[in-house]
Amino acid sequence: MAVSPPERRIWWNEPIERVELIWIVVAFLWGLFMFAFMIAWHFIGQQNLNKEAYRIAPSNYQTRVEDFAKKYQVREEQGVPVVKPPPGVDVYLLGRLWQWWPILELEKGVSRRIHISSLDWMHGFSLQPVNINIQVHPGYEHVITLTPTAAGEFSIICNEFCGIGHHTMTGKIYVTEPKSAEAEQRLAKGDKP
Repeated sequence: MAVSPPERRIWWNEPIERVELIWIVVAFLWGLFMFAFMIAWHFIGQQNLNKEAYRIAPSNYQTRVEDFAKKYQVREEQGVPVVKPPPGVDVYLLGRLWQWWPILELEKGVSRRIHISSLDWMHGFSLQPVNINIQVHPGYEHVITLTPTAAGEFSIICNEFCGIGHHTMTGKIYVTEPKSAEAEQRLAKGDKP
C-alpha cells in the first residue's frame, strides 16, 4: 500500500512516453532477431551436431563395443584397449561409471560415424578442446559424424554429474596424421619409416 495513492488507479490507460515506446519496440525486434538467428546459426554456424539416436538395450550395445574393441585393438594403456579401426568402419564408444571406453585412435581428415551410448546413467560426452557436447542416455545409441581436423590427443570428459566418481570419468581420442601409401608399404615389408 502506497503512502499516497496514484491519482489514476488504472495505469494501463495512461499514454506511453515516446522514449519508453522506442525501447519496447527495439527490445521486441531484437528478441525476434535473436530467435530467428538461433535457427539460422544451426545451419551457418556449424555449432550444432546433426545426430541420430536409436533405442538399444545397454547389454546389446556393450557387446557391440566389446566386439569392436577386440577386432581393432592395437595396444593397451593402463588396461584400456586403444582401438584403431580402418577408414570406413563405424566407431563405438561406451560410457559407464566412471570411464569412456575404449581409447580411440583416428586419422586426421577421415570422417567417422561415432556411436555413443551409456550402460548405467546419463553421462555427458564433452570432447575437449573442440567443445563438442552431447548428453548420452542409457538405452539410446547416439550417432554423430566427426572429421578430425587436427592431429593430437583429445580428452573426453563427462559434463553431466553421474555420481561420486564423476570427476574421474575421462577418455581419450588420439588423432594421427594420415600415412602415405609408400610409408604403408615400407611398414608392411618391415622397413623403418
